[in-house]
Amino acid sequence: MQILQISSAKNIGGGEKHLVDLCRGLHRKGHKVFVALRKENEFEHMLGFLPVENRLHVRLRNALDVLSARKIARFLRENEIDIVHAHLARDYPPASMAVRLYPDSKLVITRHVLFPMKKLHKLVLKNVSKAIAVSTAVERNLEKTFPKEKVIGIPNGIDIERSAKINKNELSMEFRNEHSIPLNSKLIGTVGELIALKGQDDFVTAAAAITARISDVHFVIVGRDNSIDMGFKKRLEQLVESSNLNEKFSFIDWVDDTLPLLSALDVFVSSSHSESFGLAILEAMAAGTPIVSTETDGAKELLDDEITGLLARISDPSDLAEKVIAVLNDDQKRIEFATAAKGVAREDFSLQNMIDQTLKVYKDSLSM
Repeated sequence: MQILQISSAKNIGGGEKHLVDLCRGLHRKGHKVFVALRKENEFEHMLGFLPVENRLHVRLRNALDVLSARKIARFLRENEIDIVHAHLARDYPPASMAVRLYPDSKLVITRHVLFPMKKLHKLVLKNVSKAIAVSTAVERNLEKTFPKEKVIGIPNGIDIERSAKINKNELSMEFRNEHSIPLNSKLIGTVGELIALKGQDDFVTAAAAITARISDVHFVIVGRDNSIDMGFKKRLEQLVESSNLNEKFSFIDWVDDTLPLLSALDVFVSSSHSESFGLAILEAMAAGTPIVSTETDGAKELLDDEITGLLARISDPSDLAEKVIAVLNDDQKRIEFATAAKGVAREDFSLQNMIDQTLKVYKDSLSM
């Protein structure tokens, strides 16, 4: 099968990791994988397993980018592409237009976020064969735009076997040494783009409450502020300083590989106000890291409260702090949560399952 994946993302996040994992999995299964990306992106180096000639650089500035659509259509024709798979909302209309220009291809989209689709999408995406939702909540939203028979839920997957092969103690020590984090402190961390929606300000506020009751702790925030003025990161740094937590906090722009971080953490925290799925939570589950998360739709789909982790109320730093303290103070619970979560990740969210289900969608689309 000849498959083109399209993403106009500049920065790397959960959706882009998903795209890379999907491309790698399809490539390993012997399919010919192509990508259409913006030239100025941060994740193409992760697609080094694809030949250079399989990568198309396009502008993809917005949903009405006709020039990009025509360029993609030429690429489809030249490479006899069977499936076009678009991953961002602004890419859906140009992808749809390209498939109209080269109707031998079938169009599949994946919706990675909870935000409602626009009316424009309902009008221009009538040639979508299948719409993939990464969670039940996203699936419900997609059914407002597409006929129910076109919508299918496929959760993100993760390479579980890689997590099983690591030496956690060794990776933990390396990570802590690299980032000057005390070796004996309890380490609590969160991962995600630095934006208000991810709730890192709640994480800092919770950290102050945790520190007041447990002194030997350290906190790490991993993620970039991709705004021009980096205003949210400055706000977080000011909040850390005003809470007298400078010596307790580390900010790390990004890590391509989260396993060393997750190996070092005593508790992984997701403080998001909204999550469609929560790939960072799944990575923590697979790594066997105890988890406390706000009760977003994505988190509730992944975690069973009091069994595979603890859920806290959204936008409630006090409740978040209480749940983290409860996990830190109970060694047995930490082991039980981590073991149960790892089992769920292995059973329900393997990368292999995601690849197989996506391939079935492609095959079903080609038979329509």
